[in-house]
Amino acid sequence: MRDYTRLFSPLSVGPLTFRNRIVMPPMVANMQVGSDQAHSWYVARARGGVGLIIREATAIRRLADPVFTGKLKRTVDAVHRAGAAMAVQLMEWGRAASSETIAASATDNAREATEAELLELIGLYAKAAKECRRVGFDGVEPHGAHGYFLNQFFSPVSNRRADAFGGSVEKRMEMALRIVRAIREAVDENCIILYRHTPRGEGYSLGNSRKFAGQLEKAGVDILDVSPSTSSSQAPRADMAGALKEVVAIPVIAVGGFGRDLGGAESVLEQGRADLIAIGRGLIADPELPNKLYHSREIIECKECNEKCFGNLRKGTPIGCAQNEASGREYLYIDAE
Repeated sequence: MRDYTRLFSPLSVGPLTFRNRIVMPPMVANMQVGSDQAHSWYVARARGGVGLIIREATAIRRLADPVFTGKLKRTVDAVHRAGAAMAVQLMEWGRAASSETIAASATDNAREATEAELLELIGLYAKAAKECRRVGFDGVEPHGAHGYFLNQFFSPVSNRRADAFGGSVEKRMEMALRIVRAIREAVDENCIILYRHTPRGEGYSLGNSRKFAGQLEKAGVDILDVSPSTSSSQAPRADMAGALKEVVAIPVIAVGGFGRDLGGAESVLEQGRADLIAIGRGLIADPELPNKLYHSREIIECKECNEKCFGNLRKGTPIGCAQNEASGREYLYIDAE
């Protein structure tokens, strides 16, 4: 029987100690904020034994509103009572205050963001982080991956600016670094900052990302969230996460396909390519996955059918799992504390 000693070892990050190395990554669930359904979705995974939960990507303009953020406090408190830490992913999709679509540089569907607008967004990231901390989140994570707005600034293809936020690779780091510094200044020293980054993207290399990782650490990032963490099906698991871990002293999260490769997750930790393992669809299928793995009980496995996870996501309905009819319906049997 496989030994999961590393996966279930605690990890201290600043003032926090995660009870294990299993992370529930940010996954859009299409559940109404503040509802019993959304609340129970997260609480079930906390009770199921996850070490760290990262709440799904949420717009910074909404999180900067204390009325909206206040709706999340009940869930944060319940997750803590269940023994897990909780962060929230800070998201900017590229919307100006006027509701116009903006981008790092102009596209067919968006105009280039002005420098004044970028400075406003940096301030909103800081305000959102402060509000999240006020309601009890342990940390915040700017979403700088997968070609979304913040990731656009790191790519020379999508960022053709000629100001302080574009040009050399150092200038293409500037937007993210200013956001991290602004957050660090806005929150107390016990708040952890994560940063999600795609290590190889449009027009930039893994070598560029290694340089960026070091600068993110200097700016105040406490955990680097690498998505995806593996370059190809032929490569060693978490090879790209490992390449970034080589240049930073902070913990690294490996993302991608570990729910069906728990042995691979343990091996990645053993070999030092990551410090934390994100399990997404595996936790959609079975919120009790960590506890079941620890106690050698049968786990409800994700079959990658995409029926009620990505399928419901595309339809705009609350996600669930075809293998587990209770997934997404936890509010029917979990007390809404």
